[in-house]
Amino acid sequence: PSRRPLSLGRTAALDSTMAPLPLFASAFLLLPAAGVTAAAAAGAAKPHVVFVLADDYGWANFGIHRRGEGSSQQAKGEVQTPNLEALVDEGVLLDRHYAYKICSPSRSSLQSGRLAVHVNAVNTGVTVANASDPVSGASGIPRNMTGLAQKLRQGGYRTHMVGKWDAGMATPEHTPFGRGYETWIGYFQHANDYWRKGMPIQSTGEVDNCLNKFTDFFTQNATYNGGVRDAPSMSLQCLRSPESSEECYEEEAFKARALEVVREHDATDQAAPLFLFYSFHLLHTPLQVPEKYLQRIDDLAFKSSGSKFDSNDRRLYAAMTLYMDEAVGELVAALKAKGMWNNTLLIFSSDNGGPIYSPGSANNHPLKGGKYTDWEGGVRVNAFLSGGFVPPQKRGSVFSGVVSIADWYGTLCEIAGVDIADTAAERANAWLAQQGLPLLPPVDSVAQWGFIMNGTNGRPSLQLSEQGLLQWPYKLVTGKQVYSQWTGDVYPNCTTIDHIKDGPLFYDFKVFDVRLNVGETEEESERLLWVQDCGSGCLFNVEDDPAEHLDLAQDPSYASTLASMNVMLQDLNRGVFAPGRGSPSLAACSTSIQNGGFYGPFVDVEGWYSPVPAKTRMERANDLKLKVELDLVNAEIIQRGLQAAGKRLFPYAAKDIIAKTLDKCLKEEETLVI
Repeated sequence: PSRRPLSLGRTAALDSTMAPLPLFASAFLLLPAAGVTAAAAAGAAKPHVVFVLADDYGWANFGIHRRGEGSSQQAKGEVQTPNLEALVDEGVLLDRHYAYKICSPSRSSLQSGRLAVHVNAVNTGVTVANASDPVSGASGIPRNMTGLAQKLRQGGYRTHMVGKWDAGMATPEHTPFGRGYETWIGYFQHANDYWRKGMPIQSTGEVDNCLNKFTDFFTQNATYNGGVRDAPSMSLQCLRSPESSEECYEEEAFKARALEVVREHDATDQAAPLFLFYSFHLLHTPLQVPEKYLQRIDDLAFKSSGSKFDSNDRRLYAAMTLYMDEAVGELVAALKAKGMWNNTLLIFSSDNGGPIYSPGSANNHPLKGGKYTDWEGGVRVNAFLSGGFVPPQKRGSVFSGVVSIADWYGTLCEIAGVDIADTAAERANAWLAQQGLPLLPPVDSVAQWGFIMNGTNGRPSLQLSEQGLLQWPYKLVTGKQVYSQWTGDVYPNCTTIDHIKDGPLFYDFKVFDVRLNVGETEEESERLLWVQDCGSGCLFNVEDDPAEHLDLAQDPSYASTLASMNVMLQDLNRGVFAPGRGSPSLAACSTSIQNGGFYGPFVDVEGWYSPVPAKTRMERANDLKLKVELDLVNAEIIQRGLQAAGKRLFPYAAKDIIAKTLDKCLKEEETLVI
């Protein structure tokens, strides 16, 4: 039988499903379990939805968590987030919002409506592919799962995206456009360089089989699929010396496009509200920001506390946070100027906890751990709701019920008046079963709006990962966990920098999608990564002990709770979705060369890319030289295997590479040099 899966179709096919469904009733939204049919009958206008996703945002790097007596004046002064805090004060703080512990799984969860363990629990490189599984054999979301934007388009929404994707790239169906976004400007991978949009090792900590040679900066709309070639990006200044002009900063392009989307939206057409997904690169590495924000954060922090930054990277992270806060402020101002704010639901979340390793430089104080861990600092994230759509009686409130990042799929489907079920995945499963391939799990998103409005917990149980389970109010953490420490009120600082030889260093350095040890031995690696081994389980009551100081696992009175949660986690792990994602593909490199040096889809792409400008003789010669180089590298990968080929090209421990990116202590008279 054919190896071709049931196709979702290209965006043209999606248009046939775009007829708006009956409008939603805001009155329904106050009820936890009212049906779509009853809601639609009332005929109220659906809200505009703006989803703002921050990247690697530390718990203590949000001013809302610096209020009160628990933070020093210096810590408060360094965190400048007035726009975000104002939105919280006018909205609902989501105090127990959980994401996955790393980027791509969280983003796949958000876009697919599945918990990460049921869609993608690994940060696989975008160049991998597995020809034997054309549905799930690639990074990110499997091909035949229906995306959030596709669902909202069924409900009449106009859908646009800016920023980081990190939910798959292998085929056109894996891209934002293929998932239902009408327009997108952004990048595919975990990160890129904010100024040059390339892939230096400081961005992702990875070396792919294309040797990171290409640019990751892409745009899609009804008439174009390809690398970003707008006037600013192609100007001599941005090509040769981008750091000299704020216009060349990647986040400027994202912000400009987001503001343009708002300005151009037809707010008079109530049958076609706006869905804008604003996915920041900030605050992910590499830590880069326009110079004026460094000067401004210095001034603001000094005026507030009389103190100066002593950590190079803490200063950078604070300046980047200031930039993000002001960008959100500009977006809200644009919505108000357009007359849309009073009927807008703004959702804000981080994709995971802040990275406390160097050079990530976030701070999750007082929570334990950070990105890559199942500790609260890794999975409990900054999140809130705001906008005029939030009922007046709920503004300024705190919701303490458990919310998963996967739940926005179901919540927004409910608001849009569309069925949450993924019929495309169900149809694909018939074919997958015939082929003996992994079946696609169903949507397990919980529609949260009614629970939030009524102050009840709609998720008493949540599988955080294969090693973590929340059974409210208890939390089970198993196995070895990296970054198992608490950061201080002001972190990182000169004291931690002076002891950086003892960690924490970056955990996930990869060559050809194979992770390398940080140290020369396993014992050294665990020391540098601050590993704690919970074995069969550490147990906490995170309602009473949110910072996870008191392990209840050794207390006999909690033995039955520990045992039952272990059994539950083991049972849940039998349903973990773990298809064969594949291995690095030379086609990803060859396609990038053909399409002007930009990363992009490389499977089933014939006739899909927009034409690229004619190349000069020198450019063609350089392409040929690069092709020969990458052919040799990929041939060695096949001959030696991934691990052996990577070890030959990088015959030293990851810590020696990471050492070049470590934080530096700033003396009193020093200022940062980018």
